[in-house]
Amino acid sequence: MDIKLSVGKRVKELRNKLGISQEELADLAGLDRTYITSVECGKRNISIVNIEKLAKALKVSLAEFFTF
Repeated sequence: MDIKLSVGKRVKELRNKLGISQEELADLAGLDRTYITSVECGKRNISIVNIEKLAKALKVSLAEFFTF
């Protein structure tokens, strides 16, 4: 599977586990909602800085974030 799809699927999985919307995740991470949508769809080549923001907003460590 493409890494962008894997990361997007993981973001969506963790977001759903917390029971929050894309908009809520975007607010918590300081990112735009449309950015979250494109990440979850595997259309975004996400930076390590934004991965860290998402991991913090999703309340997981980077190690846990990358446990596919």
